[in-house]
Amino acid sequence: MTGTVIRRAVEADVGAVAALLADDGIGASRESADDLDPYLAAFARVDADPSELLVVAERDGVIVGTLQLSLLPGLSRRGALRAQIEGVRIAGAARGAGLGETLLRWAVDEARRRGCVLVQLTSDTRRTEAHRLYERLGFEASHLGYKLPL
Repeated sequence: MTGTVIRRAVEADVGAVAALLADDGIGASRESADDLDPYLAAFARVDADPSELLVVAERDGVIVGTLQLSLLPGLSRRGALRAQIEGVRIAGAARGAGLGETLLRWAVDEARRRGCVLVQLTSDTRRTEAHRLYERLGFEASHLGYKLPL
């Protein structure tokens, strides 16, 4: 997408990322950009970990998208390195213009560049528009996921 820069997030981006996370009905029920302290603490942990990469998509100086790419070493698949994509968010005003596809293609390329053999993600069952995008990009709904709140 022309005019869009995808870059590693910096601490000054945390407020904008938190706002993106809260910018829909699902996110609004569990996120709050009013208190940045927990997001800043989480950012410090993510930023210090070489297996984690939080990126933002910026257009004309405005953050319009984000995602986190986590590298997961494991023994399965003959000791393969996997990439997990989390927290994909596109600003409401920027949705439907191809930014999500651009951001996800970037993440897949970055995972490949870092030696991953598989890219995986999970998505809330209510995010049907996102599911169509993932499938169009070649992701397959091959597993059933479970969560246990602690």
